[in-house]
Amino acid sequence: MGIFIGNHVSSSGGFEAMGKRALDVGGNTFAFFTRNPRGGSAAAIDPGDAEKLIALMKEHNFGKLVAHAPYTMNLCAAKDDIRTFSRNMLADDIKRMEYIPGNYYNFHPGSHVGQGEEEGIRLIAQALREVIDPGISTTVLLETMAGKGSEVGKTFEELARIMDILGNPEKLGVCLDTCHVWDGGYDIVGDLEGVLKHFDDVIGLERLYAVHINDSKNPLAAHKDRHEKIGQGCIGAEALKRVVSHPALKGKPFILETPCDDDGYREEIRMIRKWTE
Repeated sequence: MGIFIGNHVSSSGGFEAMGKRALDVGGNTFAFFTRNPRGGSAAAIDPGDAEKLIALMKEHNFGKLVAHAPYTMNLCAAKDDIRTFSRNMLADDIKRMEYIPGNYYNFHPGSHVGQGEEEGIRLIAQALREVIDPGISTTVLLETMAGKGSEVGKTFEELARIMDILGNPEKLGVCLDTCHVWDGGYDIVGDLEGVLKHFDDVIGLERLYAVHINDSKNPLAAHKDRHEKIGQGCIGAEALKRVVSHPALKGKPFILETPCDDDGYREEIRMIRKWTE
């Protein structure tokens, strides 16, 4: 089967254009923002364009896509209007994802901004309960976070708590970001097996659907979240090679969010493919 590897691509130009951009750098999956990452606007969807992407993905044996919510979404904001804005955005994005059915929608759980972790967890779960319909084909993914500021999701236990409140619905899972877990204090360099076992014990590896494969500019437990190019950061190439080659992660989409241009992504994808041959 090989590895499903790709990068975050621009959504300008629509669905088919994204697929072609992914192919151009050697990818067979990709990530994209569902709308302006710094705002709330979303372009109208052309169903025909979505169908062209689906056909392209089938022709080239793509893995699952990992759409990304805008950074302005905060389901556990302290202000009611921001929570309502975020909930509406989430509901709309999930409807939009149904044009390319069966893929993943990833989001940062949110920042509790002084309300406390438990209140943040409660508010996130409440919002998800309102929008995750059993009939959807999209799987919603909570992203592991680095723990900067008042971010919720810096520990596996916090993500598990959200999922437990909701009764662990089938369409809810986790996207593991290597930079974030490293910055959050999980030693994937010295003890990858231990980290994955802990994830399995707390959440279950069967709920880990996608991986953001990033190096980090910062040392372990820095809680800063600054991505670096593969092999040029504090995690390093050898540790990331163990991640992409790990049998427990086989078949999952790996998404690069490193500070690269197209040529850089082309080289990173080539390198990672070679690691997993």
